[in-house]
Amino acid sequence: MSLVGRAALLLALAAAVYGIYAALRARQPGQGLWQRSAEGAVYGVFGLTSAAMATMWLALLTDQFELRNVAEYTSSSLDWWFKISALWGSQAGSLLLWAWILTGFSAAVVYLNRERNRELMPVVVAVLMGIAVFFTFLLSFISSPFETLATVPEDGRGLNPLLQNPYMVIHPPLLYLGYVGLGVPFAFAMAALVEKRLDNEWISSVRTWTIFAWGFLGIGILLGSRWAYEELGWGGYWAWDPVENAAFMPWLVATAFLHSVMVQERRGMLRIWNMSLIVLTFSLALFGTFLTRSGIIASVHAFGESTLGVWFLVFIAVVMGGSVALIIARLPLLRSSHSLESFISREAVFLYNNLLLIGLAFAVFWGTIFPVISETARGTRITVGQGYYDQIAMPIGIALLILTGVGPLIPWRKASLDALRRRFLIPLGITAVAAVLLALFTPAWDNWAAGLVFASAAFVFSCISSEYWRGIKVQHALGGVSWPGALLRLFAKNRRRYGGYLVHLGIVVLFIGFAGSTAFTTSGDLVLNQGQRGEVAGLEFEYESSLRERDEHRGTVGVNLRVFEDGDQIATMKPRTNFYFADEQRSTEIAIRSTPQRDIYIVLVGLSEGGVARISVFVNPLVMWIWIAGVIIAIGTTIAAWPRRRREEPVTADRREKTAAGS
Repeated sequence: MSLVGRAALLLALAAAVYGIYAALRARQPGQGLWQRSAEGAVYGVFGLTSAAMATMWLALLTDQFELRNVAEYTSSSLDWWFKISALWGSQAGSLLLWAWILTGFSAAVVYLNRERNRELMPVVVAVLMGIAVFFTFLLSFISSPFETLATVPEDGRGLNPLLQNPYMVIHPPLLYLGYVGLGVPFAFAMAALVEKRLDNEWISSVRTWTIFAWGFLGIGILLGSRWAYEELGWGGYWAWDPVENAAFMPWLVATAFLHSVMVQERRGMLRIWNMSLIVLTFSLALFGTFLTRSGIIASVHAFGESTLGVWFLVFIAVVMGGSVALIIARLPLLRSSHSLESFISREAVFLYNNLLLIGLAFAVFWGTIFPVISETARGTRITVGQGYYDQIAMPIGIALLILTGVGPLIPWRKASLDALRRRFLIPLGITAVAAVLLALFTPAWDNWAAGLVFASAAFVFSCISSEYWRGIKVQHALGGVSWPGALLRLFAKNRRRYGGYLVHLGIVVLFIGFAGSTAFTTSGDLVLNQGQRGEVAGLEFEYESSLRERDEHRGTVGVNLRVFEDGDQIATMKPRTNFYFADEQRSTEIAIRSTPQRDIYIVLVGLSEGGVARISVFVNPLVMWIWIAGVIIAIGTTIAAWPRRRREEPVTADRREKTAAGS
């Protein structure tokens, strides 16, 4: 299996190099044969990396412990789905997954563009194959997943207990689908620069790719938060960990691109800005991959130290240097055809949105790399705490939330005071009522930031709902459909717009979950003998019984707790701790009772031989809404990214100018 896997990766590397050569030859006029050959090479590279993936998965499933990756990350007793996910539990295996997804996306790009974008495709193929060369080179010569051991063990060490979680089966592949998917718009952007085809056609070609990559990355981040919430036992879901930040930064910049690109399509503006954003987005995706593999940061999510960091830094420098040089060379062709006419217009709101998103991304980037900079400059690693991020993210987040509601209601070019009054009168009235109700019946304003988030959420919800209502009324007035049918017709006719609004509603729900759980969490520690009760946040916890179990692989201790509220039992909860003998590791099984109002979250800290239990209790309000928001965002993203019929393509500024010139 080692020979088969290594051979497949070496052949994939050779085919990718050939694909670059053939694609560059295809740029010359009348070289259709070379273009077909280059595109055939893309399919070949995908087939070969698929063979390597299949070989690796077969080795994992059949316990081929002569391979280091199998011996160090699986065992014969491991469930088959965790054996499959063990592939991305290792550094080399995760690189193989990166390469496989990349080549699969490359093959899909070639297939979907077999009859369009023919002028761009040679450079698109060359760029995608250039990225493939980098990863297949690393897999072939620097970090091979098919490395063998001199002495074959009888059994493997097993998978880290923290990774034996269903979310870790799904979370890394989704993140990689996002990271790698961002390479497709980057390739089209480079092709547009090289071929001097800087109208909006390249944007139309990558819109769906960008939305899906953004969606995969966002849902992957949320699933990672869910994993941290369930596995790490600290009561939270986001700690501004460097690897969390590594995924968050490209998501922020991609969000900025998805908004600003609408300004280019509609008004022919921000062309240089959009090119810069897509380069920065892909570079940050590579930077995130670098962070987890370089060993320069300490994180529960990161791999150990390796020699891969230097290779990634060089590759990132090549990507950014080449891209910036191309943008500078094409500056005369990237000038905007229009200018900003008013600071109160939809394009201005998108610009404010972009500046806030990029500002937040830069702040996160600075906080992430500051420990490395401080160690290099002063010899002392200074870690940036959560307070730094919270102080920056809170005001920027609230401003972004408000703009989410403002943007859809403001017209393009210039807004009159009368139009603003008509559009915002009802949403502002609803916001005022919501603020009063929050003050009278909830503790929302006990924390001013949380209160502002809840009031802003009411404003945004009313703004977006008014847009839906206007659209539904129009569709219903056309006749032939019910009110629910009018909503479905609305989505069918303009998926991108109303799917985007659904994503915005998901963001509103997300902020509500963040604000509630951050501002109003209550926690406490209890030490209980069997039969005793303790109180945290108005809830009583009775230690009913204990559990001690042991098999050949692990030992388990746990307690059964009865939970009471106002004298009535509302739950029985069973926190556990496992100890794995093979690698001498512990894992915590959190007990969570989740409702829309709050999560009761219990961690078993320790159980003495005498039966004394030490537990930590967290009462986290509104956390469930974070996960509900993820579902709403996923649905909205799918609707917005669903391919359009040709006749549904929006009329852009470039297309209007071409039509006018032709007539």
